[in-house]
Amino acid sequence: MKITLAQINFIVGDVDGNKEKIIEAAQQSKGSSLVVFPELSLCGFFPHNLLNYSDFIERCEKAVDEIAKKCDDIPLLIGVPARNTSGKGKPLFNTAIFLHQGKRQIFKKKNIGFDNIIETNYFEPSDDNNILQLGCMKVAVTIGSDIYNISEDEFLMTNRVDDFEEKPEIIVNLAADRFDYQRAAKRREILRKSVLKHEVPLIYVNHIGGNANLIYDGGSMVFGYMGYVVKSLPFFKEDVATFDCELFISMKKEDEQVILSKMELIHNALVLGIRDFFSKQGFKKAILGLSGGLDSALVIALAAKALGPENVLGILMPSQYSSDHSISDAIASAENLGCPYHIVPIRTAFDAFDETLKPIFKDMPFDVTEENLQARSRGVIVMAISNKFGNILLNTSNKSEASVGYGTLYGDLCGSLSVIGDLYKTEAFELCRYINRDKEIIPWHTINKPPSAELRPGQQDTDSLPDYHVLDAILYQHIECNKDTKEIIAQGFDETVVNKVVRMVYRNDFKRFQIAPVLAISPRPFAMREMPIVKK
Repeated sequence: MKITLAQINFIVGDVDGNKEKIIEAAQQSKGSSLVVFPELSLCGFFPHNLLNYSDFIERCEKAVDEIAKKCDDIPLLIGVPARNTSGKGKPLFNTAIFLHQGKRQIFKKKNIGFDNIIETNYFEPSDDNNILQLGCMKVAVTIGSDIYNISEDEFLMTNRVDDFEEKPEIIVNLAADRFDYQRAAKRREILRKSVLKHEVPLIYVNHIGGNANLIYDGGSMVFGYMGYVVKSLPFFKEDVATFDCELFISMKKEDEQVILSKMELIHNALVLGIRDFFSKQGFKKAILGLSGGLDSALVIALAAKALGPENVLGILMPSQYSSDHSISDAIASAENLGCPYHIVPIRTAFDAFDETLKPIFKDMPFDVTEENLQARSRGVIVMAISNKFGNILLNTSNKSEASVGYGTLYGDLCGSLSVIGDLYKTEAFELCRYINRDKEIIPWHTINKPPSAELRPGQQDTDSLPDYHVLDAILYQHIECNKDTKEIIAQGFDETVVNKVVRMVYRNDFKRFQIAPVLAISPRPFAMREMPIVKK
């Protein structure tokens, strides 16, 4: 018996396009006893309020009919939304549908909301017995978190397979497991524990591709009886691969997954996230403000890798406070990559704003208002060029800055996509060094010099913030580890600094609510840390 894993890059809402991808993968897998696709593969993951529209569900139903007609001789297991006609509960089920020779069998997800709380708005859980009889083999069909057990241990294996009246010979899991830099290794161990617990081989098929802020890394796997990975698909790439079930009895690690280093994972995920954000929306070219600082140098390097250097335009916007080395570093960043760039000084625009506001400001002293005017002058310039030529603006703020509000709304926080907004500053330094591992791409002077917004004479980031090593350590404990101020102080951090940092985090939720979608690469991105904006 041969089974095919179809790790495909689907587009949310593109039912017709996804249908064609499913048909193509199925037809190249003729001879397989089963072709398995990811969770909600037909409609893309996750479709959110598209699920509320009847015509969207009708399109999915029609697409299923067309797939069944064109692939009647190929056994398929496809993730689709299906109507709940019982009149009770939510209007839909999250299902896997089996299609073969006119036969249809629906398998419904049980653990709704454990891995994606939003799905509780649309899908009704089900306790149906999800056993597929595939020839002489009993196959347990699970979807997403059906193979997990949410308790004190997030990754404790589940009761979904335990619910089955008969022990299956194979477990199949249709997954939509988003990327974070810790997840790949944890995921493999979760699945391995499931195999060893149930003493049943496991086939895991995950999504691949970027969907706005979320990235799916693929990494689909097949486990044999002994808990070894006997077949694995690549990370961050589409693949349709067939394996022979005889490998289930393998006593060796025939195809053990290689988990990449943290920085390589993050780099590949961000490149994929940028590429799919553009390609899935029909965008071709990007633009960003190129300051000569580390963050913009990192973003232009990632964007050039994702889109091609000729499609990424850097705009240098020096002020009267910009240093000569910032301009030369910015030019070097663009030229090292082969990206086009323009120099557009902001002094004239800033002076015009200053003169316009003089009747109101009178002789009030220079302060953060004038600093923000410079940032907003830059925002106006890059947005104007974006509008005129159609280049999509990339935001270059990092997670450290976003955490404490160190950025100007409608200025340096402008953008359609925040590329490194889930990357702490210290991680941004580390990623730059990774990119430069073979040769200088990001100027070393940019990496080694003290960070500065250059909005006033002699300004450095440490004038307003603790050293980034201290700041990021506090932020990590508070955001990623859910530690409160007392717990962080007990670890040896200065009480005054901790209270200041945490207060800044809570005062700036309103800014984070307004910025561009952030490519999520950490276990705790801000998009999944819902906080009230108005609070005390």
